[in-house]
Amino acid sequence: MLVTPEMLPNVVTLLYDTILENADELEELDRILGDGDHVVNLLRGLEVLKTKSGDLVAVDWPQAFQFIGMSLMSSVGGASGSLYGTLFIKMGGALKESELTTNRMADIFSQGVDAMKARGKSDVGEKTMLDVLVPVAQCLVQLSAEGVERRVLLTTVSKVAINGVEATREMVATKGRAAYLGGRTVGHIDAGAKSSQLMLCALTGFLAGDD
Repeated sequence: MLVTPEMLPNVVTLLYDTILENADELEELDRILGDGDHVVNLLRGLEVLKTKSGDLVAVDWPQAFQFIGMSLMSSVGGASGSLYGTLFIKMGGALKESELTTNRMADIFSQGVDAMKARGKSDVGEKTMLDVLVPVAQCLVQLSAEGVERRVLLTTVSKVAINGVEATREMVATKGRAAYLGGRTVGHIDAGAKSSQLMLCALTGFLAGDD
């Protein structure tokens, strides 16, 4: 299957619906460890993308990623907006060709996640969305290099994302508002990691369904 920007309106709608369907759980998680606005901020950013999704079908992948990044950075707010914006802007800048292959997607996603790490001065093990995104990026790079069949790759990525979010349960938060709670954060999963996992699993399911 050729993945093209024409799919983006459907993908944005899928991600919006996924977060909306899980809003109560995400809000509760964020209320425990954060300030409770993660879901509202994320839905606002996705809503903006929904209204602008028609613009995405008329551009190539580098422009689409840049457009998504700038939209998220200006509309989501908070740390998530900055980090997701950084991810997509870096991906758009790293991709020079208009066609998006699995290998190139793995490469630019990995570069985007590295840019998020630098922007947030954070890494795996600190109870953030990076505990999902970093393992997923590593998995994508490894499996794409091995030439793994696409459906197997997508299924594996989904499992890695789920494992990543579950791993945050036993971590002590060291970033953001949750860091002030110290050891009391153990036993709870991170809302940002959970929303990242939900969106990644929705996306892999969408792509696998088009085989």
